[in-house]
Amino acid sequence: MIQRIQTVFLALVVIINIVFFFLPLYDEALRDPGAWVTNILTFSLVVAAGISLYAIILFKDRPKQMRMVRMALVMQLVAFGACIGIFFTLGTIFTSLWQEALSAGLLGIGVVLCYLALHFIHKDENLVKSMDRIR
Repeated sequence: MIQRIQTVFLALVVIINIVFFFLPLYDEALRDPGAWVTNILTFSLVVAAGISLYAIILFKDRPKQMRMVRMALVMQLVAFGACIGIFFTLGTIFTSLWQEALSAGLLGIGVVLCYLALHFIHKDENLVKSMDRIR
């Protein structure tokens, strides 16, 4: 389970999603007067982390693991989109929002890690299928 690189990628996605709650951009999201963007961001981060954690457990059932990682990728993209939306509503982008920009970049890294995990799971599945054909 741990020797597979996609497990490391998925664990990093979970860590990134948890760490995001302590970053400045999430504090800015909490200041939203309507709170609907904050709810979307929080929900998608929690669901993406939960699905990624569940996908780590499914290491023996690769097709189901791929479906779960795809769902986590979609939720991660929703969180990234909400994060970018919050970032662009803050105002002056180039001068004083470096910490917020790095926070948004962290979720972008989470999207890339989810995609890489999906890629390596698919690669493993193709390897197993090719070995079955050889037998």
